[in-house]
Amino acid sequence: MDCTGVLKSITRNWLTGRWEVTFEVNEDITGGIDSIKDKPLSITAKISRKKRSLDSNAYYWQLLSRLAEALHISKSRCHNIMLARYGQLEVLDGHLVYVVVPDTPDGAEKAMEADTYHIKPTSEVQAGADGTLFRTYKMLRGSSSYDTREMSKLINGLVTECKQVGIETLTPAQIDEMMYLYERNQRERGVNHGRNE
Repeated sequence: MDCTGVLKSITRNWLTGRWEVTFEVNEDITGGIDSIKDKPLSITAKISRKKRSLDSNAYYWQLLSRLAEALHISKSRCHNIMLARYGQLEVLDGHLVYVVVPDTPDGAEKAMEADTYHIKPTSEVQAGADGTLFRTYKMLRGSSSYDTREMSKLINGLVTECKQVGIETLTPAQIDEMMYLYERNQRERGVNHGRNE
């Protein structure tokens, strides 16, 4: 029987020398009393703490794993797809960052399965000096660098994708609360939310 409540009193039975502890509980426990009455019990009392809201990053990866499984693709590929659709471009000194990758099935496959970098293909393809074709990709920022607005956009995009394949998600109110906590935690860590990108 699990319940919450408060400790009301502790007395010592002077005949037996044992302690008697009284709790006032919040829940209706009448249905469970008969099953434990006069039986040896293992009793634990601990301070009740409000369960911490689901961390937005943990929620993102939990949902992403479920989506990847539903689509029969790797988590890395699914993450790269989400970043390409709902993520943020890498900007250095006010300029987008571009990379070129051989325009081959192998090059595209490595880009989609990458863990350590995230890139988004463009339609621009140019030939190198030896005639090899190279596709230009835009560099994407990893989600660990996102502020609240950016993370919210990424999570909301992922939620939309999950709903399209029948994966249950948190309610909008629960997501809003989670993002509020995300923003508060970022402020406490001193993360800058004034990015202009």
